[in-house]
Amino acid sequence: MSPSGRRVAVVTGGSGGIGSEVCRRLGSDGFAVVVGFAGRREEADTTAKAVNEAGGEGIAIQVDVAEESQVVSLFDQAEADLGGVDVVVHLAGIMPLATLADLDLRSFDQIIRINLRGTFVVNQQAAKRLRAGGAIINFTSSVVKLAFPGFSAYAASKGGVEALTMILARELRGRDITVNAIGPGPTATPLMLNAESDDRKEELTHMSPLERLGHPTDISEVVAFLAGPARWVNGQVLYVNGGII
Repeated sequence: MSPSGRRVAVVTGGSGGIGSEVCRRLGSDGFAVVVGFAGRREEADTTAKAVNEAGGEGIAIQVDVAEESQVVSLFDQAEADLGGVDVVVHLAGIMPLATLADLDLRSFDQIIRINLRGTFVVNQQAAKRLRAGGAIINFTSSVVKLAFPGFSAYAASKGGVEALTMILARELRGRDITVNAIGPGPTATPLMLNAESDDRKEELTHMSPLERLGHPTDISEVVAFLAGPARWVNGQVLYVNGGII
């Protein structure tokens, strides 16, 4: 618990479309939330303010999730300022797209560094520091199963996240800490809406039997479930995509 008696969540990628909504949702559930961000300080500060307005307690901390010393400092500051960590939601990631034949290997290395090494580094600190009753929630992607062309490197990195998640859940036997991953499908974030053509957005909308895109709130609801009452869900990958797969 934080000094105010709140449970404490660290959310990496907390300044993004889904990340910001996750932070706000956890704040409304009474969490103290560390909004981890890579470079968008203004958005992170706005999110931390929104957490406070929702009834929680928010602070923003900059971090490169693939850099061990920075992740250690993130957890150190969370413990110093808030008393400890109960939940880690690891959302930070990048998604450069190209066919396998055309992707520059420097882009591939960066994808693996941020998406896979970053998950390993954050989970390593979480495994060492989370209190009993805690939860680690990683983020994969439905594209691991959908196999969209152009997503080979991104999907490969997220496949690694899924394997890491299931193994860590078993390695934490006896600790009363759950470890799961969420795999969103096409979700109406500003990044996605600005990047896709109208025809592509229409195509993605109709892939789901529910015939709509996901919303960040659809994802944050599942995070809140795994961070709170879902103590018997462990070592699972939950594809949150409206039934596409």
